Amino acid sequence: MMYDLIAFFFCYFAVTASLYFKSCIALERYCFIACPLLDCLRQTEGSVVICVLVWVLCGVSVALAIFLYEFVRLIIYAALPAPLFIFCLAGTLKALPAATSVPTEEKRRTVGTLVLLLLNYFLINLPAVILLTLNLGRRFPETLIDFIIMIFFLFSSLLDLILFAFMCKGPIDRLLARLCCCSMESNNTGDVTDVSTDRSDHVVRDGGKEETGSHDGRDGEEVESVR
Repeated sequence: MMYDLIAFFFCYFAVTASLYFKSCIALERYCFIACPLLDCLRQTEGSVVICVLVWVLCGVSVALAIFLYEFVRLIIYAALPAPLFIFCLAGTLKALPAATSVPTEEKRRTVGTLVLLLLNYFLINLPAVILLTLNLGRRFPETLIDFIIMIFFLFSSLLDLILFAFMCKGPIDRLLARLCCCSMESNNTGDVTDVSTDRSDHVVRDGGKEETGSHDGRDGEEVESVR
């Protein structure tokens, strides 16, 4: 029984630490765009302090939850980063127009990183933690959905590699630039069609006005001739 508890401790400790470190990455990306003066997360001393605090917090919280048999705490600990991910993505999107000093490539990379973190959390990490906690000590997996969730959870390390690629300069910048260019081209095409339709409407209206004006002039001439 003790060996099972130790195994559960290391498993949930690793998952919780991964979630909290990803939360720190999301917060650092948000501060880089919205609050560039708060660069404590990017400095070496601040990063070391935050890493130590995350390891201590995860170790103490997971140990209390497992060795006190209060496994519901694990779901609460896993759900805590959810508001932070949403806030960082929404705040970054809102602060992008005002961040004129940040290069366009860095903005694209930051938004892509935050979107990937959000999807990784809500589609892979959080469902797996909830499923493992609710099925703790039971036969697992029981259904096809459980099996699919665990398969996705096993591939979370691959998403971490993709996250590393998003945060580095390289081919990802070209991909994001192409995606942004495609969206801008579609918007520009829509604008051009709108302008062309507006111009055609104006031409038709002006032509109608000219025709009515000519008819009015002819009618006036005919009246004068009759008189």
